[in-house]
Amino acid sequence: MPRPPPVLAVGAVGSVPPAAQPTPTPTRPPSRPTASLPALTTPAARPLTPPPVARPPGVPAVAPVVPAIAPAAPSAAGTPPPPPSQARGPGLDAAQLADLASRCAKLDQLDYYEVLLLEKAASPSDIKKAFYRESRTYHPDRFFHLDSKELKEQVNELYKRVTEAYYVLRDDTKRKKYTADITGPERAQKLRYTEASEAESKAAQKKEQEEQIGTHPKGRQFYQQAQKDLDAGNPSAAERNLKMALTYEPANARYKERLADVQKRLSDEAKNKGESFKIR
Repeated sequence: MPRPPPVLAVGAVGSVPPAAQPTPTPTRPPSRPTASLPALTTPAARPLTPPPVARPPGVPAVAPVVPAIAPAAPSAAGTPPPPPSQARGPGLDAAQLADLASRCAKLDQLDYYEVLLLEKAASPSDIKKAFYRESRTYHPDRFFHLDSKELKEQVNELYKRVTEAYYVLRDDTKRKKYTADITGPERAQKLRYTEASEAESKAAQKKEQEEQIGTHPKGRQFYQQAQKDLDAGNPSAAERNLKMALTYEPANARYKERLADVQKRLSDEAKNKGESFKIR
């Protein structure tokens, strides 16, 4: 153990002033050897392969087995978009396209029954069903997204003719006249229902109505009043009005027939009243 230095009295000869004395340097204890610590790594920095394992001499090294990873499926963003006809709406299959081209090629030779794929004896319900069927298939709104201008024009032309056919055939009067026109010698000129056909149809309807209730305005007026009298149970007044109607249209068979019915009714009523007053 080292001996402490001698203490000198302050002011003694040979002593060093306190300010001039050197400051002792602190000494550190000898450092102990420390074992090196393993480096800390974050989970992201850890290697994917396991650390090497000590093996006895003479044993060959075996490469670690790494499981195969399947390639990731392409994302939806990298998938090519479907064709426009599939992405924006339905189209026509091959059979419908062929049918459309065939019908449009001979559209000017088809009558309205053929346009709707109907027989001439079709009922009103059949006509309505045929129109809805063709409208669902060839409505232009289903093909607005297509790029083919020719196909769009064919669809528009066929749908216009389908609508025109339904407009004519759903009306009893128009259908009757149209059927007579296309079965006559002027079929080729009567396939389309034009404004002239509309005027002819209205004239025929008016003529038929006039034949039923009369052609003279005054005659029709007295006849209609006679009908009201019969509905009210007044056959005597009906008889008078029917006779007045015949003064304007003496050859009207309907007026004569109705007057005969009214007179027979009056006769039967008078006969019944007379029998009721008989003494039994």
